[in-house]
Amino acid sequence: MNGKLLGGVDIGGTKCAVVLGEASGGGVRVVGKRTYPTPASPADAVASFLHQMDGLMAEHGVARLDAIGVSCGSPLDSRRGLILSPPNLPHWDRIDVAGPLRARFGAPVGLQNDANACALAEWRWGAGRGSRNMAFLTFGTGMGAGLILDGKLYVGTNDMAGEVGHVRLAEDGPVGYGKAGSFEGFCSGGGIAALAKSLAAERLAAGDPPAFCPTPDRLEAVTAKLVGEAAQAGDPLALDIFRLVGKQLGRGLAVLVDILNPDTIVIGSIYGRQRELLEPVALATLAEEALPISAASCRVVPAALGEAVGDVAALSVAMNELQPR
Repeated sequence: MNGKLLGGVDIGGTKCAVVLGEASGGGVRVVGKRTYPTPASPADAVASFLHQMDGLMAEHGVARLDAIGVSCGSPLDSRRGLILSPPNLPHWDRIDVAGPLRARFGAPVGLQNDANACALAEWRWGAGRGSRNMAFLTFGTGMGAGLILDGKLYVGTNDMAGEVGHVRLAEDGPVGYGKAGSFEGFCSGGGIAALAKSLAAERLAAGDPPAFCPTPDRLEAVTAKLVGEAAQAGDPLALDIFRLVGKQLGRGLAVLVDILNPDTIVIGSIYGRQRELLEPVALATLAEEALPISAASCRVVPAALGEAVGDVAALSVAMNELQPR
């Protein structure tokens, strides 16, 4: 192995992954990976990261690591390497994950939230490659952003930069990030499902059920995926829902374009799967809402790494530790 040898740890509420990778020639490859259920206690989890990384290194004949990256949900303190009780990890209060890894492997260790980690991965190895100013939007279960500004990751004063899901786009609408009508309310898997359930209930009461919810007992089973499939098949209500989502996405993009003046916005997850439905409306709204000179300088593209982003996001955090500050 001739490139940079990187370790990665991805911490989730239900499962964790420890990854070994090699970055070289402008790309990255996953050398080995171990995925397992998240241990019950933070102490057990941290111990498992050390054990699993030791095992991967021994398995692949790796004697040392150049850097290690950790990806986890917010909130956290990236400067001190602490996890601060994310919603999906409620007992992880001020848990030091960077210190034990640094002590065991003698390598620099970086900690970033999952949106920032994905932003770094798409910027370095995906759709944002070559960008100087880039925003990455998760557009999955929730809506968050990772920001690359002037060629560097921007995390803000206390790691809360990029919480675009909390921005209110309308006076009323589906609830996301604890706020009705928010960016996350309209542009996330949970938000789309909530919007679809509300509108489907109205149609059911009027005796005009949509294809994705033909009977009242199916209401709670409605998901964004189900609505997307119905829209692809031509269901009128599902198409209306995605037109509304696309319009609100365009409004959110316009806010980012006007404030940050990025050259690239990369959008993940649902946008890539439903690009045909969302892109025309979102880009038309962006053109209407944003300053023309700024909008003309920004390309909006789907994420390129797809399902692989989960494997390389933490590795990109490790790679970021090797860059000049």
